[in-house]
Amino acid sequence: MSDAIKHECGISLIRLRKPLEYYREKYGTAFYGVNKMYLMMEKQHNRGQDGAGFASIKLDMLPGERYMSRARSIQSQPIQDIFAQINDRINQSLAENPEYHNDVAKQKKYIPYIGEVLLGHVRYGTFGKNSIESVHPFLRQNNWMHRNLIVAGNFNMTNVSELFDNLVQLGQHPKEMADTITVMEKIGHFLDDAVAKLYKEIKKEGFTKMEASPLIAERLKLAKILKKASKNWDGGYAMAGLIGHGDAFVLRDPSGIRPAYYYEDEEVVVVASERPAIQTVFNVPYESVKELDPGHAIIVKKSGSMAIKKILEPRERKACSFERIYFSRGSDKEIYEERKNLGRFIFPQILESIDYDMKNTVFSYIPNTAETSFFGMVKEAQNYLNRKKEEQILALGSGITSEELREILEIRPRIEKVAIKDAKLRTFITQDDSRDDLVAHVYDISYGSVNPDDNLVIIDDSIVRGTTLKKSILRILDRLSPKKIIVVSSAPQIRYPDCYGIDMARLEDFVAFRAALELHKDRGTMDQVEAIYQKCLGQLKTSDEEVVNHVKEFYAPFTADEISEKIAALLCPKEVRAEVQIIYQTIESLHKACPKNLGDWYFTGNYPTPGGNRVVNKAFINFYEGKKERAYSA
Repeated sequence: MSDAIKHECGISLIRLRKPLEYYREKYGTAFYGVNKMYLMMEKQHNRGQDGAGFASIKLDMLPGERYMSRARSIQSQPIQDIFAQINDRINQSLAENPEYHNDVAKQKKYIPYIGEVLLGHVRYGTFGKNSIESVHPFLRQNNWMHRNLIVAGNFNMTNVSELFDNLVQLGQHPKEMADTITVMEKIGHFLDDAVAKLYKEIKKEGFTKMEASPLIAERLKLAKILKKASKNWDGGYAMAGLIGHGDAFVLRDPSGIRPAYYYEDEEVVVVASERPAIQTVFNVPYESVKELDPGHAIIVKKSGSMAIKKILEPRERKACSFERIYFSRGSDKEIYEERKNLGRFIFPQILESIDYDMKNTVFSYIPNTAETSFFGMVKEAQNYLNRKKEEQILALGSGITSEELREILEIRPRIEKVAIKDAKLRTFITQDDSRDDLVAHVYDISYGSVNPDDNLVIIDDSIVRGTTLKKSILRILDRLSPKKIIVVSSAPQIRYPDCYGIDMARLEDFVAFRAALELHKDRGTMDQVEAIYQKCLGQLKTSDEEVVNHVKEFYAPFTADEISEKIAALLCPKEVRAEVQIIYQTIESLHKACPKNLGDWYFTGNYPTPGGNRVVNKAFINFYEGKKERAYSA
C-alpha cells in the first residue's frame, strides 16, 4: 500500500501440555515455550510495530512463589526489546546460580517468564498516544489466584460508552473509558462473581478454605463467564485471556471479523491471528491448522484439556476482506491464491484502458505488498496473449514460416520493476512545509525501464488517501515519459471508515470521499449533503434495530467510474504530462477472489454490526461539522 495505514494487532497463545522437564528432555531446553513465543510474535510482526507484550503463567506454584510475569515495550523494535529483557533476566539468573542449569524445577521456581501458559501480543495503535500503558497484555491483579486476569486482543469496540456505563451500573469505578479497560473489567467482574459463588458452594460441601482452591480451578466454567461478559459487545475481536491458576481462552466475534487460528497436539495448544505463523513455528501442514468459528471460544483448562465452546450465536460470516488484500502475511496458502486472483480479475479493465495494445505497455507494481496481485495480473496477461497467439497461428495455417512462428511466440507481457521504495524514508516524516519535498523522494524509479509513448500499468493493493500517489509516485513515473499511466488498485474504492480495529476512521481521509464531494459541488447538489447530515443527526438516538447507514446516499448519485475519474483528476499533479487513469477492483470481483471473507464494509458500507452504522453516521457528522476526531472514540 503506497499510503501506509496503521492496522490491527496480532495475538499468540501457547499452552504447553507437558511438564517443562519434557521439553528439556526432548528439545534440550526448558525455555521451549518462550523460544516458540518469540518466533510466533516475529512471524506476526507485520501486524504491529508500535508495541509488543508478553505474559506467562507458571502452574502449581506454592503461595509466596511468583507465578505471573509480564514484559511490554514501545521501543522501535519492541519484540526484540522484550525478548532481550527476558534473555537478560534468564542469563543473569543462570550466571548467579550455576546450580539452576540442570535443574528444571529450580528454573521454573526462580527464573521469571518461564511457564506453561504464554500470551503474546503485537500492536498497532489505532487511537491515542503510543504509551506503555496502552500495550497489551493487560493485567488485573488479585490475591486470589483465580481472580487474576491477563487479557490481550485484536479488537475495537464501537460501543465503549455503553460498556463503560454497564460497569458503572455494576458498581465499578473504571480508571478510564477505553475499550481495552472496559472489556477486561467486564470479564473480571463475572470472573469474580463465579469464583465467589464456587467458593460458597465448596464450603457448603465441607471443604476447608485451602482445599477449595484447586476445586475452584477445576469447576470454573470460563464459557459461562465469557457469555455473560460479551453479551453486549459490538465490534470485531479475537480476545485472548489467561486466568491466574492456568485456564486460558480465545474468543472470536460472532461475525468472524477478526481472524483466529489454532493447532493442538499432545504437546501444545497454539492460537494465533495468522495461520502461517503456526505452520512455520511448529512445522505443521496447512490442514492441521484450523480456523476458530465465529462466536466460539477455545477453552483450555488448567489440566490441559481443550474444548471449543459456542459463546455467542454466530451471525452471517463477515470476515474482513482487507485481511486478505493487505494486512495478513501473504504466505498463507489461501491468501496467496486470493491475491493472485485479485490481479487476474482486474485485467479485463486494464485491457480496455490500454486499448488492447500489449506491445506498447509495461506492467509493474508498487512494492511490496502488491507483488502477489501483480503475479496474478501478469499471469492473466500471459493467458490473453497465448489465446491471441493461438488465433494467429491457426489463421496462418500450415503455410506459417519459422520466422513468423518465432515472431508470434516471442510476444509476451513487458514486465519491469519501475518503482523502488527507499526503506530509509518514512511517508509521514514531518508535518511542516518541507513535508511535500520529503514525500516526493520516498520512491525512486528505474530509469530506462519504459520507452517514451508506452502505456505504464502500475498495480497497488489499495488506494486509501492517495497522498503518496499525488506527492511522489505520479511525478516520478512521469519522468519516464509514458504516454499513459494507469494506476490499478486490486481493492475497490475505500469509501467508509473502519471501526473494528484498523486505523481508517475519518471520511475526509479517503480520496473516494473527497472525489464524491467534488462531484456534488460540480453538479450543484450540496443540498443533498446537508440532507444526509440531518439524517445522520436523527440517527444518534435510534435503537440498534433501526439504525441505518445514511452515508451510502452520499455516493449513490455517481457511478464507480465517475468517482474513479474524479480521483484521477484530484491526484494528478498539474505538471504531469502523461494521461493518468485510475482503475479500481469491482465489488463483484473482490467477492469472487475472496469468497470466504465477505466483510466489505470499507467499500460497500454494509457493516456487520449496528455499531458500524452508528460509527459511519457519526463520522459524517464529524466531517460536516469540521471535527477532527474518530467517530468511535468515547
